Amino acid sequence: MREGYEGTGPGAITPDGCAVELYSRLPVGDEPDIIAAAVPKGAHILELGSGVGRMTHALLERGFTVTAVDESAEMLERVRGARTIRSPIEELGLGEKFDVVLLASFLVHAGDAEVRRALLRTCARHVAEGGSVLIQREGEDYHANVPRERVDPSGFTVRIVSSEPVGDGVNSVRAEYEFPDAVWTQTFRARPLTREQFEEALEEAGLRVDKYLTDDRIWVRAVPKA
Repeated sequence: MREGYEGTGPGAITPDGCAVELYSRLPVGDEPDIIAAAVPKGAHILELGSGVGRMTHALLERGFTVTAVDESAEMLERVRGARTIRSPIEELGLGEKFDVVLLASFLVHAGDAEVRRALLRTCARHVAEGGSVLIQREGEDYHANVPRERVDPSGFTVRIVSSEPVGDGVNSVRAEYEFPDAVWTQTFRARPLTREQFEEALEEAGLRVDKYLTDDRIWVRAVPKA
């Protein structure tokens, strides 16, 4: 387990505290529709941090080709219909270029700034000329509106219990997922980024914002700098 990361609950837990069985249960939201509206039909997508394939499968259904990357073998065992590659994102070097590189799940907010830089460099070196990088950011009140909870229509409750500073601009976040038959928790480290800090991080990696895809600016389309 990585320092500052922890997960509890039934089944396998990945090094960043994610529970494989939990992520197999979570429903897909509107993310695949946001992605599909922002990229060319039939694009080849490199999905970084695919997990069990929650978004992978929805993208395949929409006619995309997906290469799914995750560091967890247990997660990748659940992916169907996509090429899978087991690797830490920050170390990935496929020697290939893709129409779209996808960095979702707030991974750009990695607590370790060097990890964040490596993640964005991976995005930049795998995106094709004329392609794009789609990134999911935290909501702007993510660390302020705490505690909070949401009851999902499918019958489980997700809570962000706390977000506490641990130094150097990093917060320790604790989340709980309560189902009728099981409870999972995850503790992880996240670095809040203002819009300006986020755009500076892209710039450092040779990328720039092309368009904020949603009104809350959580989903972003970035492109290589000219």
